[in-house]
Amino acid sequence: MRQGLDQFTVLQAAAELADAHGYEQLSLASLAKQLQIRTPSLYNHVKGMPGLKQALASYAVRKLKEALIEGIIGKSGDEALHALAFAYVDFVRQHPGIYEASMGAPDPLDPDFQTAGTEVVQLIIRLMESYQLEPEVAIHAVRGMRSIVHGFASLELRKEFNIEISKNESLHYAITAYLRGVQHVSQNPD
Repeated sequence: MRQGLDQFTVLQAAAELADAHGYEQLSLASLAKQLQIRTPSLYNHVKGMPGLKQALASYAVRKLKEALIEGIIGKSGDEALHALAFAYVDFVRQHPGIYEASMGAPDPLDPDFQTAGTEVVQLIIRLMESYQLEPEVAIHAVRGMRSIVHGFASLELRKEFNIEISKNESLHYAITAYLRGVQHVSQNPD
């Protein structure tokens, strides 16, 4: 076992490989090669490929949360939600492999993965507080926001936006239209 090797270092290397070569290309053999160790040594840090994928999914969601927080610092209201959307999509642009890992957790009910995901949801709920939505409606609003940014990022990742119009302008348009709808719901709850 290489001295100084820990699970975090293993996950960082796995993330680099996934982002550079694609999540589906990630293997224990390629990871061991990247870390300059023998494949069996990885079992000291992850429980095989399923364990690596599960740990990488949680790692990815935590990295996403960090990117979202960085993107919204100093902002509030609509500005913060626009910033969050762009931070989300930019994260996927920069980290396509680990983003895919976050969507493919072997056990989506794993407590660590659930905690990481809940933290992202709570962040968005806090940003939605300016709309003074009822708690249940706030959850609907968060689900809508996540659906928009995930859908946009996923389509872009798969090269589905081929018309020569700014993708960033399209994202801004989508979020603006969505937030107008949320604002309307907050002012007209019935």
